[in-house]
Amino acid sequence: MSGRDRQDSSRKKNSEISCNQSEKQTELFRLNRAVALTGLASRRKADELIAQGQVKVNGVVVKDFSFMVSLQDKIEVGRDSAPLLSFDYIALNKPKGVVSTCEDERGRKCLIDLLPEELKHLKPVGRLDRDSEGLILLTNDGEFTKILTHPSHDIPKIYRVTVKGKLEQSHLRQLASGVKLSDGMTRAAKVRKISANYDSTTFEIAIKEGRNRQIRRMCATLGYDVTRLVRVAIGGLQLSQLPPGKWRRLSDREISQEIFDR
Repeated sequence: MSGRDRQDSSRKKNSEISCNQSEKQTELFRLNRAVALTGLASRRKADELIAQGQVKVNGVVVKDFSFMVSLQDKIEVGRDSAPLLSFDYIALNKPKGVVSTCEDERGRKCLIDLLPEELKHLKPVGRLDRDSEGLILLTNDGEFTKILTHPSHDIPKIYRVTVKGKLEQSHLRQLASGVKLSDGMTRAAKVRKISANYDSTTFEIAIKEGRNRQIRRMCATLGYDVTRLVRVAIGGLQLSQLPPGKWRRLSDREISQEIFDR
């Protein structure tokens, strides 16, 4: 892809996000989902509250789960009133040992456990395996998630990887050109060696696909065990100095532009 094509592609993605931001005011939601988005109740609990007549829209009791509401509508649950529906965009530094889900049937610590109560309605954008660390985004904006995760948008995810032993130069080239896995050949990637000795090698790799445990499987295929894997960037959005287990809100600029600048 030429430099001009990359610029056109970036402008197109930024335009899509900007349009999505401007269209939020007219977007409609089913009532049970809207209640969940306010943070006043989970989706399941919202169904119960609606059926019990405890949910009001603009002062009127509504018992229809599929009743459509917009950002301008005021929702009340019991004695609690919610502000206008809003979308949250969170960057979180996932520590090792935390699963990238909202709940876990085995009782393991989840991403949502790291967030305050008012943000527990958010969903992760993609995932990191339990043993991996680093940048992960959470939001209640489904359209943003679709744009960020759809393969046609080619948003690179950048990882810092440490493996046991000295990584051969030929294997670095193979990681960059593609490795044959059980589910097919991986796409071309950008790879940069950071440091190496006889005990371990650390390198950076940028990939534009998100297969299950992809980087670990690529390294294993070449005979290397991954000892640490940290996602350090999504597009132009950097993990920077965000401490493990901590989160922060994304700015409008980061949401609409920086993620797509690379």
